[in-house]
Amino acid sequence: MLSAMHDDTVDFVRQGALISSALVLMQQPDVFPAIKPFREKIAGILKEKHPSTMTKMGAVLAHGLLDAGGRNVTLSLSSRAGFTKASAVVGVALWAQHWYWYPLQHMLGLSFSPTALIGLNKDFKMPTQFTAHCATKPSKFAYPKMTEAKKEEKKERVETVKLSTTAKAQARAAKKEKDEKKDDDVMDADEGEEKKIEGGEEKKEEEPEKKKKGPEPLSFKLSNPSRVTPEQVQYVSFDMNQRYTPINPRSKPAGIVILMDKTPDEPEDVTAVEVPTNDGNEDEADAPEPFEWSPAMQAAGASA
Repeated sequence: MLSAMHDDTVDFVRQGALISSALVLMQQPDVFPAIKPFREKIAGILKEKHPSTMTKMGAVLAHGLLDAGGRNVTLSLSSRAGFTKASAVVGVALWAQHWYWYPLQHMLGLSFSPTALIGLNKDFKMPTQFTAHCATKPSKFAYPKMTEAKKEEKKERVETVKLSTTAKAQARAAKKEKDEKKDDDVMDADEGEEKKIEGGEEKKEEEPEKKKKGPEPLSFKLSNPSRVTPEQVQYVSFDMNQRYTPINPRSKPAGIVILMDKTPDEPEDVTAVEVPTNDGNEDEADAPEPFEWSPAMQAAGASA
């Protein structure tokens, strides 16, 4: 139904269809049949020179939703435990009113939820030895390919026009040089063929055998941390025989999982979590000063 409305005659219908399709197709891999045509559709709209402003805006928002959060977030109105998140609901409600005020589009970020599996030890560090098992093919939930940058076409240099007398003189000189080298080429022909045959045999011996691409594995391991989409959770399980296991064995393989170390006396190979700082935001503009607003003030301004 949404695909049919991508080419509707009304521009705001096309805009809504593009945004809605992007919300449905968030975090879908390239093997999903609908994702590739949709990406080509929005890319074509962005390349057009004379599309309507509303349609182009819908294509821009759709492209941003497909790649939101580096393709590591999805829209979710509930928590992992099944409780409704008030902030996410408010964010979607405000975003739905962006027709009246475009800055409300940023409110959709309140409803985004990270889709990752992160295992932490007692010191809140990520052990590199912790893995999870995913019982499906890697391509089923792989990252989509990044958009390739368009290569700049090199302009061909226009050849300079040559006079007829110059061309004739160059042709005579080339013919003379060719006749002089003709005898030498005939003498060296036999020697050249022998060397070519020998070189070809050596090259064949040196060339390594090409690796044959085998069948795709039916399962794979997830390192720490890894992206785990909501649809992928049902295929992921913990290996309870490894060194690090979840404190709660029934916990879902998604989000932040606190781990228990079975051999705490052995040295750990961990990755420290980098805490963001405000050092890089020194040039950020100051927040606006607080102000008060009421409907009465708006009515007074309208009457004036």
